[in-house]
Amino acid sequence: MRARRGTGLLLGAAAGIELLHLAPAAVRLPPVKRLLARRTAGHGTAPGHLALTFDDGPDPRGTPPILDALDALGLHATFFLLGAMLERSPDLGRELVARGHEVAVHGWHHRRQYYPAPARDLRELRRATEAVTDLTGAPPRWYRPPYGVLTAGQALAAHRLGLRTVLWTAWGRDWEPGATGPSVLATARPHLTAGATLLLHDSDCTSAPDSWRATLAALPLLAAHCHTRGLALGPLRDHAVRGG
Repeated sequence: MRARRGTGLLLGAAAGIELLHLAPAAVRLPPVKRLLARRTAGHGTAPGHLALTFDDGPDPRGTPPILDALDALGLHATFFLLGAMLERSPDLGRELVARGHEVAVHGWHHRRQYYPAPARDLRELRRATEAVTDLTGAPPRWYRPPYGVLTAGQALAAHRLGLRTVLWTAWGRDWEPGATGPSVLATARPHLTAGATLLLHDSDCTSAPDSWRATLAALPLLAAHCHTRGLALGPLRDHAVRGG
Protein backbone atom coordinates (compact mmCIF):
# COMPACT_ATOMS: atom_id res chain seq x y z
CA MET A 1 0.00 0.00 0.00
CA ARG A 2 2.78 2.40 0.91
CA ALA A 3 4.58 1.57 -2.30
CA ARG A 4 1.47 2.37 -4.33
CA ARG A 5 0.94 5.61 -2.45
CA GLY A 6 4.56 6.56 -3.02
CA THR A 7 4.31 5.78 -6.71
CA GLY A 8 1.13 7.84 -6.94
CA LEU A 9 2.80 10.80 -5.27
CA LEU A 10 5.77 10.59 -7.63
CA LEU A 11 3.51 10.41 -10.67
CA GLY A 12 1.46 13.33 -9.38
CA ALA A 13 4.58 15.39 -8.77
CA ALA A 14 5.89 14.57 -12.25
CA ALA A 15 2.56 15.55 -13.80
CA GLY A 16 2.58 18.81 -11.84
CA ILE A 17 6.09 19.66 -13.03
CA GLU A 18 5.12 18.91 -16.63
CA LEU A 19 2.02 21.09 -16.29
CA LEU A 20 4.09 24.01 -15.01
CA HIS A 21 6.63 23.43 -17.78
CA LEU A 22 3.98 23.62 -20.53
CA ALA A 23 1.72 26.26 -18.95
CA PRO A 24 3.23 29.19 -20.91
CA ALA A 25 2.29 27.41 -24.15
CA ALA A 26 -1.30 28.51 -23.47
CA VAL A 27 -0.40 31.89 -24.96
CA ARG A 28 -0.96 30.28 -28.38
CA LEU A 29 -4.69 29.99 -27.66
CA PRO A 30 -6.58 32.87 -29.32
CA PRO A 31 -8.56 33.92 -26.20
CA VAL A 32 -5.37 34.03 -24.13
CA LYS A 33 -3.60 36.00 -26.85
CA ARG A 34 -6.39 38.56 -26.99
CA LEU A 35 -7.00 38.99 -23.28
CA LEU A 36 -3.89 38.10 -21.31
CA ALA A 37 -0.85 37.95 -23.58
CA ARG A 38 -1.18 40.67 -26.18
CA ARG A 39 2.49 41.60 -26.08
CA THR A 40 3.66 38.00 -26.36
CA ALA A 41 1.20 37.38 -29.19
CA GLY A 42 2.70 40.30 -31.11
CA HIS A 43 -0.04 42.92 -30.89
CA GLY A 44 1.53 46.28 -31.69
CA THR A 45 0.37 49.83 -31.08
CA ALA A 46 2.12 51.74 -33.87
CA PRO A 47 -0.70 53.34 -35.90
CA GLY A 48 -1.58 51.35 -39.01
CA HIS A 49 1.41 49.01 -38.66
CA LEU A 50 1.48 45.27 -39.36
CA ALA A 51 4.63 43.34 -38.43
CA LEU A 52 6.04 41.12 -41.17
CA THR A 53 8.05 38.17 -39.83
CA PHE A 54 9.72 35.08 -41.28
CA ASP A 55 10.80 31.88 -39.52
CA ASP A 56 13.24 28.99 -40.05
CA GLY A 57 16.03 30.59 -42.11
CA PRO A 58 18.42 31.55 -43.36
CA ASP A 59 18.02 29.12 -46.23
CA PRO A 60 20.22 29.37 -49.33
CA ARG A 61 17.28 28.35 -51.54
CA GLY A 62 14.37 30.28 -50.08
CA THR A 63 15.85 33.34 -48.41
CA PRO A 64 17.58 35.03 -51.41
CA PRO A 65 14.49 35.17 -53.67
CA ILE A 66 12.37 36.36 -50.76
CA LEU A 67 14.93 39.10 -50.04
CA ASP A 68 14.79 40.15 -53.68
CA ALA A 69 10.99 40.25 -53.57
CA LEU A 70 11.04 42.37 -50.42
CA ASP A 71 13.50 44.76 -52.08
CA ALA A 72 11.21 45.05 -55.09
CA LEU A 73 8.26 45.81 -52.81
CA GLY A 74 10.23 48.25 -50.68
CA LEU A 75 9.59 46.21 -47.52
CA HIS A 76 11.63 45.23 -44.48
CA ALA A 77 10.88 42.39 -42.09
CA THR A 78 12.04 40.56 -38.99
CA PHE A 79 13.69 37.18 -39.61
CA PHE A 80 13.66 34.63 -36.77
CA LEU A 81 16.79 32.60 -37.41
CA LEU A 82 17.69 29.05 -36.42
CA GLY A 83 21.24 28.80 -35.12
CA ALA A 84 21.90 25.57 -37.03
CA MET A 85 20.77 27.16 -40.31
CA LEU A 86 22.74 30.34 -39.68
CA GLU A 87 25.88 28.38 -38.89
CA ARG A 88 25.64 26.82 -42.36
CA SER A 89 24.92 30.13 -44.14
CA PRO A 90 26.55 32.95 -42.15
CA ASP A 91 26.97 35.16 -45.23
CA LEU A 92 23.23 35.04 -45.77
CA GLY A 93 22.67 36.13 -42.19
CA ARG A 94 24.92 39.13 -42.72
CA GLU A 95 23.13 39.91 -45.96
CA LEU A 96 19.82 40.11 -44.09
CA VAL A 97 21.23 42.88 -41.93
CA ALA A 98 22.97 44.61 -44.83
CA ARG A 99 19.63 44.83 -46.65
CA GLY A 100 18.03 46.53 -43.67
CA HIS A 101 16.13 43.64 -42.14
CA GLU A 102 15.93 42.80 -38.45
CA VAL A 103 17.28 39.49 -37.15
CA ALA A 104 15.84 37.60 -34.19
CA VAL A 105 16.20 34.19 -32.53
CA HIS A 106 14.16 31.06 -33.29
CA GLY A 107 16.34 28.66 -31.31
CA TRP A 108 19.16 26.38 -32.37
CA HIS A 109 17.16 23.44 -33.75
CA HIS A 110 13.51 23.46 -34.79
CA ARG A 111 12.05 21.04 -32.28
CA ARG A 112 9.52 20.98 -29.47
CA GLN A 113 10.89 20.92 -25.94
CA TYR A 114 8.07 19.01 -24.27
CA TYR A 115 10.05 17.81 -21.27
CA PRO A 116 11.47 20.12 -18.58
CA ALA A 117 15.20 20.78 -18.86
CA PRO A 118 15.90 24.40 -17.86
CA ALA A 119 19.68 24.04 -18.19
CA ARG A 120 19.28 22.69 -21.74
CA ASP A 121 16.86 25.48 -22.68
CA LEU A 122 19.24 28.16 -21.45
CA ARG A 123 22.26 26.53 -23.08
CA GLU A 124 20.62 26.16 -26.49
CA LEU A 125 19.01 29.59 -26.52
CA ARG A 126 22.27 31.23 -25.45
CA ARG A 127 24.10 29.39 -28.20
CA ALA A 128 21.58 30.58 -30.80
CA THR A 129 21.60 34.15 -29.49
CA GLU A 130 25.38 34.32 -29.56
CA ALA A 131 25.42 32.91 -33.09
CA VAL A 132 22.99 35.56 -34.33
CA THR A 133 25.01 38.30 -32.63
CA ASP A 134 28.42 37.07 -33.75
CA LEU A 135 27.59 35.94 -37.29
CA THR A 136 25.31 38.84 -38.31
CA GLY A 137 26.80 41.61 -36.18
CA ALA A 138 23.33 42.55 -34.92
CA PRO A 139 22.34 41.68 -31.32
CA PRO A 140 18.81 40.22 -31.43
CA ARG A 141 15.93 41.61 -29.41
CA TRP A 142 13.19 39.05 -30.07
CA TYR A 143 12.67 35.32 -29.53
CA ARG A 144 10.06 33.01 -31.02
CA PRO A 145 10.04 29.36 -29.91
CA PRO A 146 9.74 26.67 -32.60
CA TYR A 147 6.10 25.85 -33.38
CA GLY A 148 5.12 28.71 -31.08
CA VAL A 149 5.21 26.30 -28.12
CA LEU A 150 6.59 28.38 -25.26
CA THR A 151 7.62 26.44 -22.18
CA ALA A 152 8.57 27.72 -18.75
CA GLY A 153 12.22 26.87 -19.36
CA GLN A 154 12.30 28.76 -22.65
CA ALA A 155 10.47 31.74 -21.18
CA LEU A 156 12.93 31.97 -18.29
CA ALA A 157 15.92 31.51 -20.62
CA ALA A 158 14.70 34.26 -22.95
CA HIS A 159 14.18 36.62 -20.00
CA ARG A 160 17.64 35.87 -18.66
CA LEU A 161 19.19 36.60 -22.07
CA GLY A 162 17.29 39.86 -22.46
CA LEU A 163 15.04 38.60 -25.27
CA ARG A 164 11.34 39.42 -25.60
CA THR A 165 9.15 36.54 -26.72
CA VAL A 166 6.84 37.32 -29.64
CA LEU A 167 4.55 34.82 -31.37
CA TRP A 168 2.06 35.93 -34.06
CA THR A 169 -1.56 36.90 -34.60
CA ALA A 170 -1.87 35.96 -38.30
CA TRP A 171 -0.42 33.27 -40.52
CA GLY A 172 -0.83 32.05 -44.06
CA ARG A 173 -0.15 28.34 -43.50
CA ASP A 174 2.51 28.66 -46.16
CA TRP A 175 4.27 25.54 -44.88
CA GLU A 176 1.52 23.15 -45.99
CA PRO A 177 1.65 20.93 -49.08
CA GLY A 178 -0.35 22.55 -51.84
CA ALA A 179 -0.08 26.09 -50.46
CA THR A 180 -0.16 28.81 -53.12
CA GLY A 181 0.18 32.56 -53.10
CA PRO A 182 -3.61 33.08 -53.19
CA SER A 183 -4.19 30.45 -50.48
CA VAL A 184 -1.68 32.14 -48.19
CA LEU A 185 -3.43 35.48 -48.66
CA ALA A 186 -6.89 33.95 -48.17
CA THR A 187 -5.83 32.29 -44.91
CA ALA A 188 -4.11 35.37 -43.50
CA ARG A 189 -6.56 38.01 -44.77
CA PRO A 190 -9.16 37.92 -41.92
CA HIS A 191 -6.39 38.67 -39.40
CA LEU A 192 -4.48 41.34 -41.32
CA THR A 193 -5.43 44.32 -39.18
CA ALA A 194 -3.51 47.17 -37.60
CA GLY A 195 -1.34 45.82 -34.79
CA ALA A 196 -1.15 42.28 -36.18
CA THR A 197 2.02 40.19 -36.48
CA LEU A 198 2.12 38.01 -39.60
CA LEU A 199 4.04 34.71 -39.61
CA LEU A 200 5.58 33.49 -42.87
CA HIS A 201 8.54 31.23 -43.71
CA ASP A 202 11.61 31.76 -45.89
CA SER A 203 12.71 28.14 -45.54
CA ASP A 204 11.21 24.69 -46.01
CA CYS A 205 13.60 23.01 -43.56
CA THR A 206 10.61 21.89 -41.46
CA SER A 207 7.87 22.36 -44.06
CA ALA A 208 6.64 20.79 -47.28
CA PRO A 209 9.35 20.78 -49.98
CA ASP A 210 9.53 24.10 -51.85
CA SER A 211 6.82 25.61 -49.65
CA TRP A 212 8.79 28.86 -49.58
CA ARG A 213 7.66 29.34 -53.17
CA ALA A 214 4.10 29.83 -51.93
CA THR A 215 5.41 32.51 -49.58
CA LEU A 216 7.25 34.16 -52.43
CA ALA A 217 4.11 34.19 -54.59
CA ALA A 218 2.05 35.56 -51.70
CA LEU A 219 4.27 38.55 -50.91
CA PRO A 220 3.04 40.91 -53.66
CA LEU A 221 -0.57 39.87 -52.94
CA LEU A 222 -0.16 40.55 -49.23
CA ALA A 223 1.56 43.87 -49.90
CA ALA A 224 -1.21 45.00 -52.26
CA HIS A 225 -3.92 43.94 -49.80
CA CYS A 226 -2.31 45.85 -46.96
CA HIS A 227 -1.67 48.91 -49.13
CA THR A 228 -5.32 49.20 -50.13
CA ARG A 229 -6.27 49.14 -46.43
CA GLY A 230 -3.72 51.70 -45.37
CA LEU A 231 -1.56 49.20 -43.48
CA ALA A 232 2.21 49.58 -43.40
CA LEU A 233 4.16 46.30 -43.41
CA GLY A 234 7.44 46.36 -41.53
CA PRO A 235 9.68 44.76 -38.90
CA LEU A 236 8.91 44.30 -35.22
CA ARG A 237 11.28 47.13 -34.33
CA ASP A 238 8.69 49.52 -35.82
CA HIS A 239 5.69 47.73 -34.34
CA ALA A 240 5.66 49.27 -30.84
CA VAL A 241 5.00 45.96 -29.10
CA ARG A 242 4.09 46.73 -25.51
CA GLY A 243 1.36 46.20 -22.98
CA GLY A 244 0.21 43.01 -21.22
